[in-house]
Amino acid sequence: MEIEIDSNSGFCFGVVYAIQKAENELAKSGKLFCLGDIVHNSVEVKRLQDIGLTTIDKEEFKNKKNTKVLIRAHGEPPETYKIALENNIELIDASCPVVLKLQNKIKTGFDSISEAEGQLIIYGKKGHAEVIGLLGQTKKQGIVVSEFSDLDKIDYTKPINIFSQTTKSRKGYDEIVEEIKKRMHEAQGSADINFISNNTICSQVSHRDIHLRKFADKHDVIVFVSGKKSSNGKALYQVCKNKNENSYFVSDSNELVKGWFNNVKSVGICGATSTPGWLMSKIKKDIINL
Repeated sequence: MEIEIDSNSGFCFGVVYAIQKAENELAKSGKLFCLGDIVHNSVEVKRLQDIGLTTIDKEEFKNKKNTKVLIRAHGEPPETYKIALENNIELIDASCPVVLKLQNKIKTGFDSISEAEGQLIIYGKKGHAEVIGLLGQTKKQGIVVSEFSDLDKIDYTKPINIFSQTTKSRKGYDEIVEEIKKRMHEAQGSADINFISNNTICSQVSHRDIHLRKFADKHDVIVFVSGKKSSNGKALYQVCKNKNENSYFVSDSNELVKGWFNNVKSVGICGATSTPGWLMSKIKKDIINL
């Protein structure tokens, strides 16, 4: 049985950067707080916890003083930086440069669309760490939409400026954009609408689904490795599943089922932008030893 690990899967640049920042600090001091899970992969989080990284939530962060806290790749809203300043917390900011650029675009876009008495829309997962940071750039006045049922929150008689969470599907974003434009035309009874669409999906992410379709098609079985909290993982797994029905989602080796590999000639192992390469290699070894 041939087993191939997808060379394009695994950590994106932003996650690599955040983990390097954490490991550098841990090598010096042996301890560090991180605001939220550094990556949506419980196995990698456990590895870092074992060398001194402690995950804290927003409430715990508010009560910290005179310490160091890592800001993960997802970015944070302005209030986080304000609390850090008030509590003398040294922030090790590992916000992904792509996310920081998007935050700045949304802040500028919000100011501009507000002057036109319009609305700023964010296509993303409600409550996702990145989306919370993006929403913070709009003084929490932006409208988050995840699916068509959320579109009823929008006033289609007003101007609209829409952005996307960096890790969302390009196809999903395009479908939302087309529906919003359609409703604006209907509500305003005109082809001339004030609508701005911004392509803010990370190219590393948007190109992965194209590659994964080809990868899933060339193997008998696909083992998709991802943390259960990863929205990117869920989306990319569905890409594999749609192309190859023999695609299975696992977070670690204990979820592998021997029967998946009966009479199978080739297996492909792939993962999310939050999946460490060492974990996919471990999964490969454990499949061989089943």
